[in-house]
Amino acid sequence: MNDSVVALGLVAFALLLLVLPLSFWALSGGRNSSAVRLMVAAANLVLTAQLLLRWWDSGHFPISNLYESLCFLAWGCTITQLLVERSWPSPLVPAAATPIGLGCVAFASFALPDQLQQASPLVPALRSSWLVMHVSVIMLSYAALLVGSLLSVAVLFTDRDQALELRSSSIGSGAYRQAALAAEGPEASMALSSTAFRISEQLDSLSYRTITVGFLLLSVGLVSGAVWANEAWGSWWSWDPKETWALICWLVYAAYLHTRLIRGWQGRRPALVAAAGLVVIAVCYIGVNLLGIGLHSYGWFFGG
Repeated sequence: MNDSVVALGLVAFALLLLVLPLSFWALSGGRNSSAVRLMVAAANLVLTAQLLLRWWDSGHFPISNLYESLCFLAWGCTITQLLVERSWPSPLVPAAATPIGLGCVAFASFALPDQLQQASPLVPALRSSWLVMHVSVIMLSYAALLVGSLLSVAVLFTDRDQALELRSSSIGSGAYRQAALAAEGPEASMALSSTAFRISEQLDSLSYRTITVGFLLLSVGLVSGAVWANEAWGSWWSWDPKETWALICWLVYAAYLHTRLIRGWQGRRPALVAAAGLVVIAVCYIGVNLLGIGLHSYGWFFGG
């Protein structure tokens, strides 16, 4: 059964590996590619089948070790990518978002030792109904934050020769129209006309909305994790390395939303904060587990 699970992971890897050059080819031509979208959807379906097969084989929700977690994260990234593309069909979305899903599947399939790819019984601390609630929400939050942050990074490299003056953002398009009329004086015409948003403006709006969803999911995940920790270990918060870096991750993206909603930052400056969030998620999700210490070390590189 494990061979079938691993084989499905390799199929998903092959599909995403084909998507990557095709998405950049479509981007260079400035046109959408239905083939790219279909292949991402196919990879997501394959990952769904893989997770369901592992769930049936192991008898528990397939998110108890690093292999299962990476495959679930890849599933979350591909479904987030498809939802973002549905909102704004652009070749930039798969070009920016596909590498993270591909990287997760590649790391799970080729970097992990065979023993970590095997299904294993749950340790006592994980035998709880909170497993699905807490871990799945945290992983989905990572997926949304990663895709949103990659879209923000794309903002840094898009329309670099032009000043980025956003006309649709967290304060809405009406604020831009009012600001423009105020600058033109009281005699300015109130006639409205349609305006084509630049690619950087679309990317910034999508990244902001995606990161907002990810931040809300991360908040729910942290709260549910605290409740579960109190049930399992008798403490709401123990400053475990994973908990500490999850809090740092929350603070970074809280700063991102603060700069947009309170400080009024738009475009490239908050994109730099989101790019820093990528590093924090990498440390929280992979880096901390390389040490194999703390209460969250089971099922990883050096943990039990």
